[in-house]
Amino acid sequence: MISEIHIADVFSTELPIVDVRSPGEFKKGHIPGAVNIPLFSNDERAHVGTVYKQKSKEAAIEVGYTYVNSKLEYFINESLKVAPSREIIVHCWRGGMRSSSFAEHLDGNGFKEVKIIRGGYKAYRNFVLDELGKPMSLKVLGGYTGSGKTYILEELKKLGEQVVDLEGIANHKGSAFGAIGQKAQPSVEQFENNLHHELIKLDLNKFVWVEDESHNIGRVRIPMQFFSQMRDAMLYFVDISKEERSRFLVEEYAVLDKKMLEASILQITKRLGGLNTKLAIEDLKAGNFYKVALILLQYYDKAYLKGMNTRESDRVIKIPLSDTDHLKNAKIIKKESI
Repeated sequence: MISEIHIADVFSTELPIVDVRSPGEFKKGHIPGAVNIPLFSNDERAHVGTVYKQKSKEAAIEVGYTYVNSKLEYFINESLKVAPSREIIVHCWRGGMRSSSFAEHLDGNGFKEVKIIRGGYKAYRNFVLDELGKPMSLKVLGGYTGSGKTYILEELKKLGEQVVDLEGIANHKGSAFGAIGQKAQPSVEQFENNLHHELIKLDLNKFVWVEDESHNIGRVRIPMQFFSQMRDAMLYFVDISKEERSRFLVEEYAVLDKKMLEASILQITKRLGGLNTKLAIEDLKAGNFYKVALILLQYYDKAYLKGMNTRESDRVIKIPLSDTDHLKNAKIIKKESI
C-alpha cells in the first residue's frame, strides 16, 4: 500500500527512511538516519537534466527509464536491507516522479507499506528551518578557552540537564585548532539538519544548555534564528585562571601531532603577532606545551572578552572556579543557574 506522510509525522514513526536522490544531493544534506539508495548516479542525474532542458520532459523520462531498468533488482535488495519488515518511507527532492516510481516498484514487489514524504526533502528543509526559529529556553555556558566547557556540558547532561553539543554536531572545537583529530565537518545544510535532529529529542518547554560560540564553528554556521536566541539567553561564564586552563590545554593537545599544531598556530599569525607566533612555535618544537598555551591564551582571552562585552551585562553571570574539575564545576553551575 502506498500513501503520503507529512514531514511533521515522520519524526513520530520508527519506519526506516530511504532517500532516492543522487549521492551528490544526499551528501549536501539529508534527513539524519536516512539511507541513500539513489535512483540515478550523479552523472546519470546530470544527463537526465540536460535532456530535459535541451529536448523535452518525455525524452528525459525515457533516458531515466533506461538507467533505472538495469537496477530494479538492486533497488529491491537494498530496500530489504533497510526495511526487512517491508514497511518503509521514501522521498526525493519534492516528492515527485523519483520517489513515486521507487514507491510503486517496492509496492509491486511485496512491500506492505510504502509512505512517500509529501513535498520530499524540500518540505523537510522548510520544516527544519521553521522549527529552528521557534522560541526556546536556552542557557549558554561561557568561559575562556581551556575552561573545559564541552566536558562540563557532558557532566551537566549526566546530572539530568538537557544539553545540545554544538561543537560535537559540527565536528569542530571552534578554534584554529578545532579540526585536529575530528571527522570531516558536515555541510552547513547538514549541520542544520543534525541540530534539529538533536533538538527534537528534547523537551523544548524546559531549558536547554549550549556552549557559547561565535556564529561560525569551523566551516559551518549556526543558523541565525537559533544563534540570535543564544545571544539573548543568559550566559553563565566560568572564570578559571589562565594557569589552570593552560594545564588543561596541555593535557588536551600535547598528545597531538606537532606539525598539525604548528600549522594551526600559523593560521592565526596575524592575530597572534609575529613575535608571539615565533615564540609559540619555538616552545612547541622544544616540547614546552605549557608556555605555548600561555602565549595562545593571550590572544584567545582577548578575543572572547571582546565578544562577551557585546552582551548586556545583566545577561552575564560570572562563576569563579578554582580548577578544571569538570564534575565539580558542573554541580556548581547547575546550582548557580537554578
